Amino acid sequence: WLQGWGCEPFLCWCTWRGAAASKLEVSMPAVVEVERGGTARIECNFYIPGNDSYTYIQWFYIERNNRVQLCRVMGSEILEENTDYKGRLRVGKDNALSISRVTMQDTRTFICQVEAGSHGMGENRTELRVYKVPEAPEITAISGGVSVQSSEIPQIAQCVSRNSFPLPNITWYKNGEKLQLEEKKVKILSTVTRESSGLYTVGSTLFARVTREDRKSFYHCTVHYWLQGQRHAVESRRVNVTVFYPAQHVKLQVMPSSALVKEGDNVKLVCEADGNPAPVFSFYKRELDDSWQDLSSLADSNSGVLNLHDVRKSSSGLYRCQTLDLDDMRQLEKDVELVVNYIEGVHVKMEPSSPLQEGDSVRLSCDAHSPVALDYQWRDEKGKKVAEGNQLFLSNLTFETASNFSCKVIAPSVPGLEQSKEVAVAVQGKPRIVAISSPLYVRQDEVVNLTCKAIAFPRPSLHWNVNGTAHEYVENQHIASNLTVRVNHDLLRAGAMCRVSNSLGASEKHIQLLDQKTPESKGVIIVAIIVCILVVAVLGSVIYFLHKKGKIPCGRAGKQDITKPEARKDKIVVEVKSDKLSEEAGLLQGANGEKRPAADQ
Repeated sequence: WLQGWGCEPFLCWCTWRGAAASKLEVSMPAVVEVERGGTARIECNFYIPGNDSYTYIQWFYIERNNRVQLCRVMGSEILEENTDYKGRLRVGKDNALSISRVTMQDTRTFICQVEAGSHGMGENRTELRVYKVPEAPEITAISGGVSVQSSEIPQIAQCVSRNSFPLPNITWYKNGEKLQLEEKKVKILSTVTRESSGLYTVGSTLFARVTREDRKSFYHCTVHYWLQGQRHAVESRRVNVTVFYPAQHVKLQVMPSSALVKEGDNVKLVCEADGNPAPVFSFYKRELDDSWQDLSSLADSNSGVLNLHDVRKSSSGLYRCQTLDLDDMRQLEKDVELVVNYIEGVHVKMEPSSPLQEGDSVRLSCDAHSPVALDYQWRDEKGKKVAEGNQLFLSNLTFETASNFSCKVIAPSVPGLEQSKEVAVAVQGKPRIVAISSPLYVRQDEVVNLTCKAIAFPRPSLHWNVNGTAHEYVENQHIASNLTVRVNHDLLRAGAMCRVSNSLGASEKHIQLLDQKTPESKGVIIVAIIVCILVVAVLGSVIYFLHKKGKIPCGRAGKQDITKPEARKDKIVVEVKSDKLSEEAGLLQGANGEKRPAADQ
């Protein structure tokens, strides 16, 4: 009649089945699990032969191997005893016992006893298990770091999980793989604390040997616990520990690359070692006598950087970085060659080197020295590139083409490495007057400016044959003078003379002054022009009107010469005379002798 045991997700039941049972039977789940603070429900099912009624049902719990009565159920009446459960008990219509606000102390065995008169008495029991899911584990890595050379197994991390029931256990993992106890390599120490609440706090400390590869390893712990017949786990966060290990290799490099270093640059020599912590760095430079100059005072011994500012050609040479591990006093060293690129001895040669005259030709040659290949460019004084290559040929020289030229030397393989050298190409000759204010229209007693501009080399001197206030300006090979004078009768008659001279000769030019009349005649001419324009307009209108009226035939037979009409009574003749036209023609010119355009006249 007893068919077997069955397990549900939350209750493990002891079931009874029988087709022809002959006595009272009581069935209850073997185990009921409930989380702390929740409500536990314990069912009590029974079978009475003949489907008779029960007399009463009693509930007990076991404490220290003694039964303690909780309540008695008689029909619809429930009699509750004065126990710690008073106020937390309830018996449902299905005779199931419910206990609210369960605590860890409620973890015990409960008994359901059924009295059925002549059928006797039957009972069964259930173990109530109260659980509390553990809190997520807290992991703390060792703060000071661990050494691969430690004589004892170093501590890696600690793990703590609080407030759980029943007692859980902790396991350790490195890079996702479970760690097993291993003599002299892996050791785990565990602690268990029972809190006043009845919950457990568990702790675990991991000790393990490390290698230099473990600098990238991550550790974590996992708390495992059982709940409702299934195993569960809660993982901690991953932590990495600082691993100390001696250096095995050292690297020394020039920044920027040695191939790109030029004079005037700031250079860093960076020394790196693969140890942790970084060793102590020292720097040296080999001298010509093969001795080593200590440069450690110029470097940061902790960071391994040697700064060289404004390097010169003499900074080139062999540099050495030396490391010292303070744990085992082991030394490593590395050398690097520093090459400082430069351009020196830039020289420009001019052929012929004798003084140049207008119309001559000259060849400029540029040369320089550098450990790298060089390119040459020629630029004028405005910075415009005029040629490439180390030679520049200039022909048919004049004062105007004379200039300062520069040879720009460039190292294409080293960005920014360049030098320039300037040379002056001076063309000698006697002065040549290039601009003068003549003729100049003036009036009596008027204050005017006389201008004279010349070009020459060597620098000339400029003189006037009349008295006045002179202002002289010099720009490159040009010289200009403005003379301020008051016009008198003698000046108007004789004019002025500008003379420019240097050691190679002299040039002079005459400035002609013309008398300019009063402006009244200019107004008469303008009025006469306006009147003529109006007369022509009226004449055109009359001819158009006569043509429309048919007075002037347009056929071949009636064609007339209107440019030379015969004298008639309706003939319109306009004639403008002026005795002063010839005298006043000069009024249409500028005050200083500049002629106005025809449109202005």
